[in-house]
Amino acid sequence: MRSSDQQEEVKVRIPLKYKTHGIDVSHHNGDIDWDKVSSFSKHRSSVRFCFVKATEGTDLIDKRFQTNWLALGERKIRRGAYHFFNPQTDPRLQALNYILNVDLDKGDLAPVLDWETLGYGRNRRQIVKNVSAWLEIIEKHYGIKPIIYTNKHIYLRYVRDNFPDYPLWISQYEVPELEGYDLSQVYFWQHSMKGKLEGIESSVDFNVFMRDDFEIDRLTLR
Repeated sequence: MRSSDQQEEVKVRIPLKYKTHGIDVSHHNGDIDWDKVSSFSKHRSSVRFCFVKATEGTDLIDKRFQTNWLALGERKIRRGAYHFFNPQTDPRLQALNYILNVDLDKGDLAPVLDWETLGYGRNRRQIVKNVSAWLEIIEKHYGIKPIIYTNKHIYLRYVRDNFPDYPLWISQYEVPELEGYDLSQVYFWQHSMKGKLEGIESSVDFNVFMRDDFEIDRLTLR
């Protein structure tokens, strides 16, 4: 099936083999009209889930997190909250920052560790130790294994051999399919950062859930 109409609406090529599509947002996306976002539907590309930036490092809270989080809770869009990980600071304090600011309810997606930088002056063993500490604290608190968001470089260098049991959300653009990953671990794929969607003035990241719809329940709080 060609997707020309769909591309006209969202301004990005959609992998139509997947049924469940979503976005991720932060304060960089500005003031979002969630009524327009939630009502958008074109072929199979309605917004079914959304990850929202919640926290970063030891003390930063995304200034639009609460607004976006509450708006999603009022609409039929499954929501998740992510923490932007800073390899340079204490992972325990970073976990506390997330815990103090993110209340997850039944049906919400598991916490997400956004791991896309390595920092400076940290050896591989220390980086893995810090990431492990954050993941373990968060899993103990929320009772569900967190999702790791990352890119191919960090996946190949760190994630593949050290975190084989965690669900993954992979960021890779301009490719027709994901290759070079253990796809049994991969649940979400961020396939574009150039999406255009009514209700969001800026470009927005587009994602797909790479499994059958019912499998998303494995990644949600019960």
